[in-house]
Amino acid sequence: MANDPGWGNRNNSGPPDLDEVLRDFSRKINGMFGRSGKGGGQTPDADPRTISILPIIGLILLIWLATGFYIVDQGSRGVVLQFGKHVETTMPGPRWHIPFPIESVTVVNMQQVRTIEVGYRTAEGGSARSKELRESLMLTDDENIIDLQFAVQYNLKDVEDALFNNRNTENYVRGVAETAIREIVGKSKMDFVLYEGREEIAIGAKDLMQNILDRYKTGISIVSVTMQNAQPPEQVQAAFDDAVKAGQDLERQKNEGQAYANDVIPKARGTASRLLEEAAGYKTRVENEAAGNASRFEQILTQYQRAPEVTRQRLYLDAQEQILSSVSKVVVDQKGGNSLLYLPLDKLLSATGATAPQSQLNAPVSNQTATQNELEAQRTRDAFRSRERETR
Repeated sequence: MANDPGWGNRNNSGPPDLDEVLRDFSRKINGMFGRSGKGGGQTPDADPRTISILPIIGLILLIWLATGFYIVDQGSRGVVLQFGKHVETTMPGPRWHIPFPIESVTVVNMQQVRTIEVGYRTAEGGSARSKELRESLMLTDDENIIDLQFAVQYNLKDVEDALFNNRNTENYVRGVAETAIREIVGKSKMDFVLYEGREEIAIGAKDLMQNILDRYKTGISIVSVTMQNAQPPEQVQAAFDDAVKAGQDLERQKNEGQAYANDVIPKARGTASRLLEEAAGYKTRVENEAAGNASRFEQILTQYQRAPEVTRQRLYLDAQEQILSSVSKVVVDQKGGNSLLYLPLDKLLSATGATAPQSQLNAPVSNQTATQNELEAQRTRDAFRSRERETR
């Protein structure tokens, strides 16, 4: 630097000369377009103001304006911001706006269905799933803890509200989903959440989430809520399985007892009804027999009062016929003097055989019937003895 001849002059000359700067810029432009100071009749000391830079400025301006063209796809909306202020929302198709930095455009897909996971996270590729216990553990109405995992699908229905009223749409939807599901689970019993109420809880959570999102004007629409898993915590899973098995055994025993009752009770009722009918029939039969015997006795008494001798003889013969009809003995009259006696043994045996089964069938009679027969036999014997005495 000490050997530079112009060093001292530069130190003493002050700021650089503007004409020199313009000359350097003109030489660079000419070099870009294939022109040099040695040709074309132009000297290095030519006036730079004679060189036109308007085409360059025009080209740069055209390129800058061309950056304002953009295309909005079907199902999307374009949000135009002018210095950060929303000025327009464009529909699908080719559009143009004032280029950056004056205006900027954000294209938002309105129909895309987005999914968030609450209580778990799925790794890339979907091969592994990790639990988020801080989100999944919930308290039920009967003071039990359950591990609940579900997924929420949503899209956008108002692009302005979605962009300007939400700081982070995914986190907002996750917070609202967790709030809604905790409220519903907190009002439900554990068995209802784990078994029969899963679909009902999903529908209720969807409606409650949509109500909250609409109240805060988020521009978000809930498509579906899907229950992925609902179970007790892992720490008490074994005890819960035992309790479930005990409940199942209880229900099974109840069902078996009910089946046995359904089999025995109708039979017992049928037997009781049959016994009642038999008792009613027996009562009617005994009453009718007693009434008939009383009527017969009155009729015999009337006949006896009219003709005592004939009536006694008739009673004696009837009693003998009744007694001897059930006896398998043969009485032979020796006074007749007949030495030839014909005994029909086949008929006697058949009569005896027919009488025996009949007596066996009539064996299981009641005590009252046996007593009545005994009384009738006693009366018959008394009548027979009185007849015998009269004959003597």
